[in-house]
Amino acid sequence: METKPSEMTTLTAVLEKLRHQHNDNEFTITNDGFTTTNGKFYKPEDLTIIRTYRFEGQSDPGDSSIVYLIQAHDGTMGYSMDAYGAYTTHEEVNYDDLIKQIPVQEREEQAIFRD
Repeated sequence: METKPSEMTTLTAVLEKLRHQHNDNEFTITNDGFTTTNGKFYKPEDLTIIRTYRFEGQSDPGDSSIVYLIQAHDGTMGYSMDAYGAYTTHEEVNYDDLIKQIPVQEREEQAIFRD
């Protein structure tokens, strides 16, 4: 997954923009898929990664994170977040496997973040 240059330069900016659009649902990993705060369950094939952001910590490699903007087949939009490699915040063994199963259709920010 290659990340294109972006206007969104901070993690806070991306999450705030999602919140502003009421699309700040966090896709949380389960044994075989993801759930959102509204209790809906999605298998990886029910989801599409529509944008990927990578943020690198200025002084601490532990601050490096990746945010996947995700849209479900029912229109629910949100995100899943992790840290890079050894700094992963997910103890679950299958997080990387499940993320890799989600199809990717990168969209431009203008198409995602309409005011």
